[in-house]
Amino acid sequence: MITRIVTFVKVRIRKFFLEEIWLEDYVKMGMVVGKNCSIQPGVVIDYSHCWLIKIGNNVTIAPQAYLLAHDASTKSIINYTKIGNITIEDNVFIGARALIMPGVTIGKNSIIGAGSIVTKSIPADSVAVGNPAKVVKAVDEYIKSNELLLSNSRKYDASYTHEGHITPEQKYRMYQELSNEIGFVL
Repeated sequence: MITRIVTFVKVRIRKFFLEEIWLEDYVKMGMVVGKNCSIQPGVVIDYSHCWLIKIGNNVTIAPQAYLLAHDASTKSIINYTKIGNITIEDNVFIGARALIMPGVTIGKNSIIGAGSIVTKSIPADSVAVGNPAKVVKAVDEYIKSNELLLSNSRKYDASYTHEGHITPEQKYRMYQELSNEIGFVL
């Protein structure tokens, strides 16, 4: 209990002195975040226009993704900054270092690949990747291809994770076994 209190105090002091912005700060400014969302560390959210961002339920946003509701490239040219809503509907996954630009809606049940730059809306049930992001397949196709890959790949239980207290021997074995293939972990 004392450890939890000390950790709480440390985190609050760090927030104050480093002026860290937390998800709750964005919500207080008008950003909408649904239930059961996982927004990973390092995600950059447009603080100056965060009220233009709406995130649905069951959304996962991987580390270092960017949600930009403004584009200042027009400021020096026409004296105005371009702005637009970002709507991320329910059950969406956004990969690491993806960039979501103003005026974009990502439809329900969609997957945005890591490193993708999303400049136009993505329809529901789609997998989109690239720069600029383009729909490459339906989520159903993606699921089927990964189920097939899973059936023919090495599988590891939860003991092969940090939470499962993976051992040095397991790390070595996993690295060796995956030297030329993809595997899956619970």
